Amino acid sequence: MSLFWRIFALNAVVLGTATALLLWAPVTVSVPVLLTEAIILVGGLVVMLVANAALLRLGLAPLDRLTKLMTTVDLLRPGQRLPASGGREVAEVIRTFNAMLDRLEQERATSSARALLAQEAERRRVAQELHDEVGQSMTAILLGLKRASDDAPAALRRQLHEVQEITRESLDEVRRLVRRLRPGVLDDLGLVSALTSLTEDFATHTGLQVARRFEADLPALEPETELVLYRVAQESLTNVARHADAERVTVALRHTDDGMVLTVTDDGCGIKAPREGAGIRGMRERALLIGGSLDITPASHTGTRVQLTAPASRKQP
Repeated sequence: MSLFWRIFALNAVVLGTATALLLWAPVTVSVPVLLTEAIILVGGLVVMLVANAALLRLGLAPLDRLTKLMTTVDLLRPGQRLPASGGREVAEVIRTFNAMLDRLEQERATSSARALLAQEAERRRVAQELHDEVGQSMTAILLGLKRASDDAPAALRRQLHEVQEITRESLDEVRRLVRRLRPGVLDDLGLVSALTSLTEDFATHTGLQVARRFEADLPALEPETELVLYRVAQESLTNVARHADAERVTVALRHTDDGMVLTVTDDGCGIKAPREGAGIRGMRERALLIGGSLDITPASHTGTRVQLTAPASRKQP
């Protein structure tokens, strides 16, 4: 039955019931209308309107649910669908909307994958240029300053040593940026070593206490999955340093039947606003890239817990 005939049938039921009651009820209308008769007529009208509204709300409830989903749907949280209930036209609208969500989620996943891969390629290029050009140039400057300080008089030697220290600190900062842009230890030594290096560097530069809880004998994963786990841990630690006002951070990595689970927990001020920034949405996009799921919830006592569950896709030999 189409939507028009469903609404027509609901109204016909209400009006037919009202007509039957008027025919069978011992009620007459005088001229002029008596007060009791007016009260009965107005009461009947109210009953008809209430019944009509209730039946229409029941019949149009699938459209209300569809409208609510349209206003709240988020492509970074896939799987939000409605059952195709209601009449023929309403069910067709819901099925069409579900199919549109399928296409949008697939297109979003494809475009996000291309964007993230291009981002990683650009990071590698920048890191390589920093390492080859800037790093080597600063190393040559350090060697030149050392030779100059060896031959310089005592009064000038102290100033050259100060310039050497500034240059050496700048070179260390460039190397740290290179490690953030392109985690070479991830390619060479694996995920656990890369996360260990990341947390040690984070603790050194922020002064926060970092606890590591990595299970033994973790399986090797696909390079793409390991990179996503590393980037999510990196972004989570960055958010802790910027916003959490925490003193201690725990980074845990464990293996389950469903896959690998990465958890970053802090003891900071917790989640204050439901709105997600670019960093969190970027983590969700990375999770979708490997078919994983990201959950951000308050910690048990205080602070925030970021948990990424990656599917159990082992590295191919």
